[in-house]
Order: sequence, then structure tokens, then C-alpha cells
Amino acid sequence: MIKAAIRVPDHGRLTPWRFILYRGDSRHRIGKMLADLAEKREGPLPDQRREKELQRFSRAPIVIGVVSSPKPHDTIPEWEQFLSAGAAAMNLVSAANAMGFATNWITNWYSSDPDGRRFLGLASGERVAGFIHIGSFNGEVPERPRPETAQVLSEYTGPWEDV
Repeated sequence: MIKAAIRVPDHGRLTPWRFILYRGDSRHRIGKMLADLAEKREGPLPDQRREKELQRFSRAPIVIGVVSSPKPHDTIPEWEQFLSAGAAAMNLVSAANAMGFATNWITNWYSSDPDGRRFLGLASGERVAGFIHIGSFNGEVPERPRPETAQVLSEYTGPWEDV
């Protein structure tokens, strides 16, 4: 799956992403840290919310963090490097699904929190492209509304200048 994930556009061959595996008992320890961090930010949590934070990383047997790790470069902007990390995340999802696994790509509140990023293993300057939860799912995946093609597709018609 990781070999498929890294087959992405990477202008300048900078490898502006990396992966972090969260599995085993570490998933439960992360849940405890997330619950504690949420309480630090918001105050005491209702039992249901605390339980949700405790289970964030333990709902699937493995979670793979896709981390945008931009490299300084004179001509390759950081936003292109972030797109490359997003492409790596999408390839990871596609590879896992092709192998028969169910996936869920999320970011959530802790991806934007400096303390959350730190204890999840990100360095300063790195950002979360996604946490890919990989496992199995026995139910039917619910479909969500998608835009009509005509709403998102246009054809270029100019401006034209006389040559």
C-alpha cells in the first residue's frame, strides 16, 4: 500500500510527505491523550464525548498518518508540496480499497492543534494531510450527495486575443 501511495506527482523529487503508522496499544494511548487535550481546551467533557475521543484511533486496526512535510525550495511552492501529500493519501486509500479493505480518511480537530500534532509525531512545520483508518466494514457504506457534473465542469472559451 505504501509503495502505491508514494507513486504521486512530486515536482522536484522533494518527497514532501511521510507516513506514520499508528497500531496496537499506541492507538489507545493516543485516545487518552486526545481526551485529555480536549478537556484542557474545553473543560470537563460529557461522558459520550470523552468516549468518542478515547476511541478516535482505535476504531480500525491500523491508522496511517499522511504528513505533509514541505521542503524549502526556490521554485516549488509549499502548496504544490501539500497537494503531493494529498495525492499520496488518495493513493493510499485507493490501494487499501483495491486490496479489499475499508478506509476512512479524516483530519479532525487535533490536526489543527499544535499540541495534538506534536504528540501524534509531527515536527514543527509539518501538517496532517490525513489520517487513513484501514480495516473492515460489514455494513453498507452510505453514499453522500455529490454535485452534478455540470456544476463543476466548464470549458475554456477565452479570452482570445488577435495574434
